[in-house]
Amino acid sequence: MASAELREELNCSICLSLYTDPVSLRCGHNFCRSCIVSVLDAQEAAGGYSCPDCRAQYPERPALEKNRKLRNIVEHFSSQPGMEDTGIFCAYCTKYPVSAVKSCLQCENTFCNDHLTIHNKTLDHTLIDPTRSFGNKKCSHHKKVLEYYCPQDAACLCVSCLVGEHRGHLVELLDEASEKKKKELRKYMDELNPQKLDIQTRIQNLQHHKGKIQEKASDKKKNISKRFMDIKEQVEMAEKKAVSEVTRQEEKIVSQISDLIKKLEIQEDELSRKMHHTEEMCRVTDPIRLLHENNITVYSHGGDECTGGDGGEVSSEEDLDEVLISLTLHRSMRDIVTNVTSELRVHAPDILLDVDTAHRCVKISEDLKTATRSEEEQEKPVPPGRFVNYSQVLSRCGFSSRRHYWEVEWNQIGECSIGLSYPSIDRKGKQSGIGYNDKSWCLYMYDVEYKVWHNSVTLALSVKPTCPTLGVFLDYEAGRLSFYELCDPIRHLHTFTASFTEPLHVIFYANHGASVIIRS
Repeated sequence: MASAELREELNCSICLSLYTDPVSLRCGHNFCRSCIVSVLDAQEAAGGYSCPDCRAQYPERPALEKNRKLRNIVEHFSSQPGMEDTGIFCAYCTKYPVSAVKSCLQCENTFCNDHLTIHNKTLDHTLIDPTRSFGNKKCSHHKKVLEYYCPQDAACLCVSCLVGEHRGHLVELLDEASEKKKKELRKYMDELNPQKLDIQTRIQNLQHHKGKIQEKASDKKKNISKRFMDIKEQVEMAEKKAVSEVTRQEEKIVSQISDLIKKLEIQEDELSRKMHHTEEMCRVTDPIRLLHENNITVYSHGGDECTGGDGGEVSSEEDLDEVLISLTLHRSMRDIVTNVTSELRVHAPDILLDVDTAHRCVKISEDLKTATRSEEEQEKPVPPGRFVNYSQVLSRCGFSSRRHYWEVEWNQIGECSIGLSYPSIDRKGKQSGIGYNDKSWCLYMYDVEYKVWHNSVTLALSVKPTCPTLGVFLDYEAGRLSFYELCDPIRHLHTFTASFTEPLHVIFYANHGASVIIRS
């Protein structure tokens, strides 16, 4: 009974089996590693961690400590005959079940320690580990105990088999054959152990990397939330500034209008008084009195006495200055974008194309932002810097430090490539093509496919073009050049890594009616 109680203590509370690679939580409870990892993965999706036994809460995913002492106890328990509760009981214990420690092949019965002692005093039989199945321990043909092993036929034999079909075969005692087999298995285990250790190390490294990614993602989420809180405050301030400017103009103009209304109301009252007096004079019947009345002024329409010279109209200049309001709002929003860009430490360059490098079939727009493949060659001189064989063009200025981001738009016609190149790229010959050398890196677009090129090595991307606008990010010091498709959501296409040794210039290739516009 003690062995059954001990086994109960050595069972994992999750899988209800003996511990396998036992680990401990800080609360002291033990579990199989695979069992508790599965539980923690499920809890992670729910947003919290707790011990399955005592429900102790953990704010973060708890670390798992190996319990080597418990592992040794389990292994020792499993290796001791009769210590593990097999579920097979002594055939002679009738009052209560007692775990069997041995079975007798001749008697085909099972015994506990006490009854085994009695059995051994009277009989010299073959004893084996507890079993309910005695059939596979005896020869199916002769019904005798299996005692030998024939390596030639890989079969277990009884004594009668030796004079039958296995006559003359080199046989071994079962125990000897078993020891040889165990020796082979131990050798095999020795070969497997390094592989297992390697896998365990890789798992630990991946778990560590997973934890780092989760920690980094958590920090990023917090930073983004803080950044948007700052942006919200700045937007609210921008709103207040714009509204305040509208209010200021409103109050100024309304005050002027109110003053004018008061003046006109005074003039209106004066005119009403004069009109009333004039009406009274018109009713006077005495000519002498009427002619002697001096307090009558004949009003002439258009005079300045009553209107102040402006006729009561507001000047056309006295209106809301919508340009000033728009500039106030634009400046505030520009400052917000500048602050965000500054925090990201990303420079948004003003990229202009160099017409002196453009192939004769590449037409450059007046603002130097658009390159279009023309069917007819333009009459241009051929300076040393102009591309001769490929319809390409470089930008005027290059990047030799910092982080930069800009956007380009493809008209989704023909084929084109966007990328970066050293200014020392060849201007003619096959090596002058973007991606055909070790001096340029590009994203190639055609119809329904993306490819990336560098040093004549091409890689077809699994994603298909869905959006004409693309983002390009360069971190010169880190040696990273990344391309993004600006769909919703934004999609990362590819990242080149290199140790840049020269300034990098923007380079475009356009063919079959393609057009590329810089949207920086």
